[in-house]
Amino acid sequence: MEDVLEEVVSSDDLKKFERIYNEQLRSSVITQKAQFEYAWCLVRSKYPADIRKGIMLLEDLYCNHSDSEKRDCLYYLAIGNARIKEYTKALAYVRSFLQVEPGNQQVQHLETLIKKKMEKEGLYGMAIAGGVIIGLASILGLSIAMVKRN
Repeated sequence: MEDVLEEVVSSDDLKKFERIYNEQLRSSVITQKAQFEYAWCLVRSKYPADIRKGIMLLEDLYCNHSDSEKRDCLYYLAIGNARIKEYTKALAYVRSFLQVEPGNQQVQHLETLIKKKMEKEGLYGMAIAGGVIIGLASILGLSIAMVKRN
């Protein structure tokens, strides 16, 4: 399996899904599919500003829409946060995913990649200490948003 944290979206794909998303935005009716596909491209962009925008769109999908996309949102939220070096948040999303699907090999591999990146940058020890608090706060915030929505 290739390193999913290094995968970069093609400019053609990004333009295609951005065009679809913007057309729907102008018509005031954005489908979950269009928002997810655009966010999916953005988190695989080589530009941090695009990645952050993709994360925001995925968080919106996760909190405000049906359960059909939540699984994939968690996965790409982990990827997006890891790509902008927000490893603690990335691990929190991975662990949330693994609570639901503990045997998911793809997500286990992603967790390993994130930990390796953290070790390489000397952040793993700090993340263990501070990550629990930040991770729980992130998950709690998403949970509260979901409860308020219902």
